[in-house]
Amino acid sequence: MNEKEFSTVTAYVHDARKPLNRISMQAELVKMALQGEVPAERALNALDKIIASTKDCSEQLTNMVDVLGNSITE
Repeated sequence: MNEKEFSTVTAYVHDARKPLNRISMQAELVKMALQGEVPAERALNALDKIIASTKDCSEQLTNMVDVLGNSITE
Protein backbone atom coordinates (compact mmCIF):
# COMPACT_ATOMS: atom_id res chain seq x y z
CA MET A 1 0.00 0.00 0.00
CA ASN A 2 1.41 3.35 -0.95
CA GLU A 3 1.00 6.63 0.90
CA LYS A 4 -1.91 7.83 -1.22
CA GLU A 5 -3.82 4.58 -0.69
CA PHE A 6 -3.16 4.71 3.05
CA SER A 7 -4.46 8.28 3.15
CA THR A 8 -7.62 7.17 1.32
CA VAL A 9 -8.19 4.30 3.74
CA THR A 10 -7.62 6.62 6.70
CA ALA A 11 -10.24 9.05 5.36
CA TYR A 12 -12.79 6.27 4.90
CA VAL A 13 -12.16 4.90 8.39
CA HIS A 14 -12.68 8.39 9.80
CA ASP A 15 -15.93 8.74 7.85
CA ALA A 16 -17.16 5.34 9.08
CA ARG A 17 -16.42 6.21 12.70
CA LYS A 18 -18.84 9.15 12.65
CA PRO A 19 -22.00 7.04 12.28
CA LEU A 20 -20.58 4.43 14.66
CA ASN A 21 -20.16 7.11 17.31
CA ARG A 22 -23.74 8.25 16.68
CA ILE A 23 -24.94 4.66 17.12
CA SER A 24 -23.10 4.39 20.43
CA MET A 25 -24.54 7.63 21.76
CA GLN A 26 -28.08 6.74 20.71
CA ALA A 27 -27.77 3.24 22.21
CA GLU A 28 -26.88 4.87 25.53
CA LEU A 29 -30.06 6.94 25.26
CA VAL A 30 -32.12 3.79 24.63
CA LYS A 31 -30.51 2.20 27.68
CA MET A 32 -31.43 5.23 29.78
CA ALA A 33 -35.03 4.99 28.53
CA LEU A 34 -35.22 1.31 29.44
CA GLN A 35 -34.00 2.21 32.92
CA GLY A 36 -36.72 4.85 33.18
CA GLU A 37 -34.35 7.81 33.18
CA VAL A 38 -35.76 9.39 30.00
CA PRO A 39 -39.15 9.12 28.25
CA ALA A 40 -39.77 6.14 25.95
CA GLU A 41 -40.40 8.58 23.08
CA ARG A 42 -36.72 9.53 23.15
CA ALA A 43 -35.78 5.87 22.86
CA LEU A 44 -37.94 5.50 19.75
CA ASN A 45 -36.27 8.54 18.19
CA ALA A 46 -32.87 7.15 19.13
CA LEU A 47 -33.68 3.84 17.47
CA ASP A 48 -34.58 5.66 14.25
CA LYS A 49 -31.21 7.42 14.40
CA ILE A 50 -29.43 4.12 15.02
CA ILE A 51 -31.07 2.61 11.95
CA ALA A 52 -30.12 5.62 9.82
CA SER A 53 -26.56 5.57 11.14
CA THR A 54 -26.11 1.88 10.33
CA LYS A 55 -27.17 2.64 6.76
CA ASP A 56 -24.72 5.57 6.62
CA CYS A 57 -21.90 3.36 7.89
CA SER A 58 -22.75 0.64 5.38
CA GLU A 59 -22.68 3.18 2.54
CA GLN A 60 -19.28 4.47 3.69
CA LEU A 61 -17.84 0.95 3.77
CA THR A 62 -19.31 0.13 0.35
CA ASN A 63 -17.80 3.32 -1.08
CA MET A 64 -14.45 2.43 0.43
CA VAL A 65 -14.48 -1.02 -1.15
CA ASP A 66 -15.52 0.43 -4.51
CA VAL A 67 -12.80 3.08 -4.52
CA LEU A 68 -10.07 0.78 -3.29
CA GLY A 69 -11.19 -2.00 -5.62
CA ASN A 70 -10.95 0.34 -8.59
CA SER A 71 -7.41 1.32 -7.60
CA ILE A 72 -6.08 -2.24 -7.75
CA THR A 73 -3.66 -2.77 -10.61
CA GLU A 74 -2.60 -6.14 -11.87
